[in-house]
Amino acid sequence: MTDRDRIADYINSLDTGHGVLCDRIAREAREKGVPVIRRETAAFLETLVAALRPRQILEIGTAVGYSALVMAGAMDESGHITTIENYEPRIRQARENLARAGETERITLLEGDAGRILEELEGEYQLIFLDGAKGQYIHWLPSLLKLLAPGGVLVSDNVLQEGDILESRFAVERRNRTIHARMRDYLFTLKHTPGLVTSILPVGDGVTVSVRKGT
Repeated sequence: MTDRDRIADYINSLDTGHGVLCDRIAREAREKGVPVIRRETAAFLETLVAALRPRQILEIGTAVGYSALVMAGAMDESGHITTIENYEPRIRQARENLARAGETERITLLEGDAGRILEELEGEYQLIFLDGAKGQYIHWLPSLLKLLAPGGVLVSDNVLQEGDILESRFAVERRNRTIHARMRDYLFTLKHTPGLVTSILPVGDGVTVSVRKGT
């Protein structure tokens, strides 16, 4: 076990969870191999929502609804979450979980390809949480920036790719090289886009926090 793993275990040992239902959803998802956010990432996201108090949240990658419910738990009663998912089995489970939590009014689940939906969405979001197909982050970024409100925050998950992001493309498995190259391009673009201030944090499997300048 690495020092980083030990630190994560210690941090998680202090975690009080997100309620019986939400914790059960996360546990069952992990047991079935469904990719949901890590516990330390969930705690970070919950804290960020509580601090920002966003009126409108956009999430790309609903999975079974766990991360949306974590954010809803920290969101003001008047807040609203729009979340996008394209995988039918997870859509069904997510709708069941949102209903069980009594959050179908505050959380709207949009079904379909995220790239197409993002091009059609309107309005401004004070917080965007990106946790969809990693190879598409760089392609979705222009649409996300159009939807991000001035002063809004874009959080992107799993950007360190279990450490692969540090490796040369030739040290990465051939099947992962395209995603590896696109993620590196995404991180470079975030750090070099005028009007964005971005920090890359070693939380979970790595998150970026990008703030759009302006009021």
